[in-house]
Amino acid sequence: MLSEAIGSLLVSAAAVALSPIPIIAIVVVLGTPKARTAGPAFALGWVVGIAVVATASVLLLADADDPNSSTATGINWVDVGVGVLFLGMAAKQWGKRPEPGQAPETPGWMARLDSLNAGRAVGLGLVLSALNPKNLALTFTAAASIAAAGLSDADTAIAIAVFVIVGSITVAGAVVVYLIDAERAARPLEAVKGFMSDHNAVIMMVILLLLGLKLLGNGVGGLWA
Repeated sequence: MLSEAIGSLLVSAAAVALSPIPIIAIVVVLGTPKARTAGPAFALGWVVGIAVVATASVLLLADADDPNSSTATGINWVDVGVGVLFLGMAAKQWGKRPEPGQAPETPGWMARLDSLNAGRAVGLGLVLSALNPKNLALTFTAAASIAAAGLSDADTAIAIAVFVIVGSITVAGAVVVYLIDAERAARPLEAVKGFMSDHNAVIMMVILLLLGLKLLGNGVGGLWA
């Protein structure tokens, strides 16, 4: 059923949306002189990247609706593997959290965003959405939920659209807020950027821990069913 597929993919979509790095990146881009062109371009690249990976993954897993198929079994093993990987990444993120009073480390590439034009902004959005290993794993997991539901083509398209919309809501939402009223949006966007920067490791640790447990449980449950 469509409702069950959407319910299964929402956790993965929310995890994509709450990733601190792209949120920080779009806020930085919206603070540059070319924000009105670079901001929408970044959001476009982000949306296209997620949509392409999600659609390709669903097509790849076309026969996952048969629980006895090799594809379904493979998905269960992937869930187990990714679940264990995410738990390990959660532990690593916990170890990377800054000590009290210590400034969080900011990726060097963010310092170069001031000169970002629309073309490069599209490329950056694509890279952060489609080529990020964590996003790839999350998108594949969501696609597996869609494929396993055995939906019609129309319902499959709706499920993919829901995943893309939810996964893009923070990035695209920031751009929309900025375009509506850039002056009033500056302070709350900066506050979001500061919070995400300060608590990046803890946010990622919680997301990876919850997702790791969910995927591990799904995979083990599917293999033992």
